[in-house]
Amino acid sequence: MTEIYRKYRLTSSEEPTDDMLHALMEDVVVEAIKSSKRAEAVKAKMLADAAKSIAINRRKRNKIIHE
Repeated sequence: MTEIYRKYRLTSSEEPTDDMLHALMEDVVVEAIKSSKRAEAVKAKMLADAAKSIAINRRKRNKIIHE
């Protein structure tokens, strides 16, 4: 995050300049991209774990059927 984000807080008593608003919005975009990447990584891990679990259960089921 940029320094402007740490210093400025949106309040009704103080209007941001165009430059300040632009900087704040850039920070929001950067943080949103980071958050999205983290969420995608978590989702990918959850899907991989589910696929492994399904594969294990199928092997167990097939083993029981063929015994």
